[in-house]
Amino acid sequence: MRRVIGMDIHRTLRRWWFGKTAGCAITDGSTARDWKGSAAVCDGRMRLSSRLGNAMAVVRVLSPHVGRVIVANPMQVKAIAHARIKTDKIDAGVLAQLHASGFLPEVWVPDERTERLRRLVARRNQVVSHAREERGAWHPAGAPRAEVPACRSVQPSGSRLARAAERQVLPDDERAAIARHIREIDRLAEDLADLDRDIAREAVDDAQVRRLQTITGVNVIVASGIIAAVGDIRRFREPQKLVSYFGLNPRVRQSGLGLAQYGRISKHGRSHARAMLVEAAWAAAKAPGPLRAFFLRIRNKRGHQVAAVAVARKLAVLIWHLLTKEQDYFWARPSLVAAKQRQLALKAGAPGERGVGRRGSAYAYNVKELRNSEKAAAENAERAYELMVRHWRSRGPKRRTDATNEERL
Repeated sequence: MRRVIGMDIHRTLRRWWFGKTAGCAITDGSTARDWKGSAAVCDGRMRLSSRLGNAMAVVRVLSPHVGRVIVANPMQVKAIAHARIKTDKIDAGVLAQLHASGFLPEVWVPDERTERLRRLVARRNQVVSHAREERGAWHPAGAPRAEVPACRSVQPSGSRLARAAERQVLPDDERAAIARHIREIDRLAEDLADLDRDIAREAVDDAQVRRLQTITGVNVIVASGIIAAVGDIRRFREPQKLVSYFGLNPRVRQSGLGLAQYGRISKHGRSHARAMLVEAAWAAAKAPGPLRAFFLRIRNKRGHQVAAVAVARKLAVLIWHLLTKEQDYFWARPSLVAAKQRQLALKAGAPGERGVGRRGSAYAYNVKELRNSEKAAAENAERAYELMVRHWRSRGPKRRTDATNEERL
């Protein structure tokens, strides 16, 4: 009989492995009991305590010592959520019994490379969020007492903010506070450049990242974030599974013979990847192509916010088909894709090609005639989509013909 060990670890666990913030139970398939551990485990808990972090950190620590480590899906473990008496020991016992009986919903555990890419993308998101807070800290909307007007740039750098502050008459304490924010913005810009270089080094040889860059509006950051969130595309049997994983599927309520009521998107799943898809949707809506035609069609009916989310869902479906079929985007602009890949290589540390006496890989993007011809081809695809939609007609239920009825008789 195999032995199953269930563990329920609170995120506030720092020093003590088996304490008030953790629970552990062991079962042989029949009953679960508390497991205090042997002397070796008790001696090793202090060594492991400094390495414990999130769930993936616990998986890395425990994998060499057990046959398999399974991470349970907390959203689907209803036995714990609806328990009347809920402690870490009881939860650990329930987890062990559920897995022993084969009813424990598990979460896909990424490999080492995917996990590293996820960490880099998450850290970049934290730096970007912090920089956004610092830029708005002395903005009139963020701090009404500040008298400095907003900078016209969408993401102003520290030097631009410094020049804008020099033109204003401010008290000494306000000017000192603005100087501190400017120094923090410059420091975050350096951290962001370092993280972009690390992400580029991880993605420069990734065929999936290069394939996603063929989609209009998808850059290396968005492509790397999507690949880090998805991991192995083969674990999604159909595109709707990937859409649901990103939380872009609508909520559905239906009971009995009543009609199904569709609401807003569920927002269950990878929130950071969903935000990246929406960001790519806004970029795709500004470039000529079928995606912009789809955005304009939805915007005329539901508004621009709903249209952006609809394009993000369309991108999720498109990403599933491109990765599973190992094909590039059909309406890709070759010169633009070459420029994206060259920028990725430069960020990864590739040497420059200027002064070597030959044309670089992204030279075609600098030729205005070629760039305009590719743009015209994308505009033709956009008009073709509009023409196809214009001829759509609503279809009612299919009627049985006499020949069909005779065959049934």
